[in-house]
Amino acid sequence: MRVLSLLPSGTEIACLLGLESSLVGVTHECDWPPSVRSKRQVTRSLLPEGATPAEVDQLVSAAASGGSPTYWLDRQAIAELNPDVVLTQDLCAVCAVPRGHLDAALGSLGLQAEVVSLDPSGLDDVLANIQAVGRATGTEALAKELTAALAERLEAVGRRVAGRPRPSVVALEWGAPPYGAGHWVPEMVERAGGRPLFSEPGAYSQRLTWEQVGAAGAEVVVFMPCGYGLEAARTEGMGLLGRAELAGAARVYAADAGGYFSRPGPRLVDGVEALAEALHGGGEAPGILARLR
Repeated sequence: MRVLSLLPSGTEIACLLGLESSLVGVTHECDWPPSVRSKRQVTRSLLPEGATPAEVDQLVSAAASGGSPTYWLDRQAIAELNPDVVLTQDLCAVCAVPRGHLDAALGSLGLQAEVVSLDPSGLDDVLANIQAVGRATGTEALAKELTAALAERLEAVGRRVAGRPRPSVVALEWGAPPYGAGHWVPEMVERAGGRPLFSEPGAYSQRLTWEQVGAAGAEVVVFMPCGYGLEAARTEGMGLLGRAELAGAARVYAADAGGYFSRPGPRLVDGVEALAEALHGGGEAPGILARLR
C-alpha cells in the first residue's frame, strides 16, 4: 500500500499505526516522527522567509479570502508516487492542502486513490480520525486498540481534576493580532480542568484585540502560536510579557503548539495532560509547556 499524507497530523496518525514504511510522500510541514523528514515532500511553503507574525497574518487572511495560496503542490511528484490512499483535510485551506485542491489534482493526473479527509472539531473526532485511517489502510484493529488507550488517558485526566477550582484560561494561537484558539483547544482546556475564555469547544478561532484580552482578566494565559515549536513560542512569548493587557494574568506559558495543540493528532492527549499539570500543579511540562511568568 502506498500512502500519501498531505497534513502533519495525518502523517503522525499513519506512523502511530505502523505505516511509516508505506508513506511515500508527505508535506514540507510533516516533522513527526523526525524520521519522516526523509520522505519525499510534495508541497512547499510560499510564505516569504523571515515574515513577521503580522505579515504572516495578512498573507494568510488574503489566502483565506481567495488570494494567493500559502503553499505549492507538486503534481508531478504525486503522479510519480501514484498513491493508493491519500490523507487530506477541508478544515483549513491555508494550513494544509484542502480536499478540493487534491481532487482536482488527482483528476487532472488520472489517478485513482482513496481519499480520507480528516476534519475534526473535537477530541472525539480526532480519535475517530485515527480509526478512519485504520479502516482505509487495513489497520483497524490496531487503531481501535490505540484510540481506546488514548481515551482512557483523557478520562484519567478528568478524574484527577474533578472537583478542583477551574482557573480561567486564554489560549492564544497568534500574537499579531491575538487570536483565541478554537476547534479542539477549548475542549482541551476544559478536560484539563480549566475554563476557556473567548472560544467554545468546536468553534472557530476568534480574532481578538489586546484590549479584549486584557479585559477578560484571565488567570492563566497560554501562548500557542499555530505551528510554532516550544523555543520559537517562548522567544515570541517573552516579548509579549511587557504588554499591560497581560499584567493581570498570574501565570503565562509558552507551548509547543505544532506538536501538542494546533495539530489534531494523537499528541493532543499529551497536551491535555501537560495543561492539567500546569493549571493545577503550576509547573512546566518539559518539551511541551514552559512557564514564562
